[in-house]
Amino acid sequence: MNRIRDLGLIILLILHLHWAPTCSAMLDPVDFLALQSIRKSLEDMPGSNYFSSWDFTSDPCNFAGVYCEGEKVVALNLGDPRAGAPGLSGRIHPSIGKLTDLAEFTVVPGRIMGALPETLSELKNLRFLAVSRNFISHEIPAKLGELRELRTLDLSYNQLTGGLPPEIGSLPELTNLILCHNHLSGSMPTFISQALTRLDLKHNQLSGPIGPDSLPPSLQYLSLSWNQFSGQVDRLLPRLNQLNYLDFSLNQFTGPLPGCVFGFPITNLQLERNQFSGPVQPESSVTIPTVDLSHNMLYGQVSPLFATVKNLYLNNNRFTGSVPTTFVDRLIAGGIQLLYLQHNYLTGMPMNPRTAIPVSSSLCLQYNCMILPVQTPCPINAGTQKTRPTSQCMEWKG
Repeated sequence: MNRIRDLGLIILLILHLHWAPTCSAMLDPVDFLALQSIRKSLEDMPGSNYFSSWDFTSDPCNFAGVYCEGEKVVALNLGDPRAGAPGLSGRIHPSIGKLTDLAEFTVVPGRIMGALPETLSELKNLRFLAVSRNFISHEIPAKLGELRELRTLDLSYNQLTGGLPPEIGSLPELTNLILCHNHLSGSMPTFISQALTRLDLKHNQLSGPIGPDSLPPSLQYLSLSWNQFSGQVDRLLPRLNQLNYLDFSLNQFTGPLPGCVFGFPITNLQLERNQFSGPVQPESSVTIPTVDLSHNMLYGQVSPLFATVKNLYLNNNRFTGSVPTTFVDRLIAGGIQLLYLQHNYLTGMPMNPRTAIPVSSSLCLQYNCMILPVQTPCPINAGTQKTRPTSQCMEWKG
């Protein structure tokens, strides 16, 4: 059988030389056959003509999306990269693992189905792997942990199930991990890469606590929203002071919020719809433009250090006391564009009933323990009841 296979390769090599006499370098026969297998397992979707240049009687290094160095394929970008292109259908053939010099492999959005081939683990030089917005299913192969040079892994917007393999967390050079919008479950592994800057796991079914040392301080973008993570993060977050984006919303996190998080260099802090509890005490004036702490169990007085926030969501918590005067001043001056304080236990807001709130600003105070100083439009989900029942106000003192 080996002699037959070798003979076939020799014949293929002769034919390739005959049909491509102007080639400066001959593509490695193994890579040539791998490309043929990959092509046979994929098709252009209606409206796409990506494979029109894939004529195997010519030099494959001139095919769309194929990049060579010498006689080896080093990058393979499957599908038309233009925005809105229809993409490809079919499956990724296991022969992808034969392109042993491949450093980059991407697939544009389309209807590619089935599992990721475990043979991807044979691409020891692979640094960039992105197969997003398709219909890839089954589990993430644990063997991807053998790709020790891998920097970026993007499998977002697919149908992946199962857990996030610990082997992925052990990749030493990993910089970007984007697995959002799948059906992953189980716990989060510990990530050892000190170069990891982007971790996006939103819209999955991941659960359990996150250890204080599970994530490296190099992280700049962290999105875990729409999962089922639980436990406290007051020891984890202080280590992540390089974050410029943080979204923990729609989970089951508990415990206090460390004051240092409000000093992070971020533009949008999303911690809503969890079970965070305790008082909220920033260390200094908050310069984050948007802070959303709504739908938690936070209590105590509203800190005047939040008056510098443009869009502040503190609604549906257990805050008590009077709203600081600085909020009124900033609201009237137009410095606060949105202030949602509804569904708390606040007892007052020092505002003249004749005070004019700028048209560009929104204020909602209803369902607190006060007579509303001004009547302002509120979101529909705030309900129609203006004031919280007295019995509730007497019962909840923080």
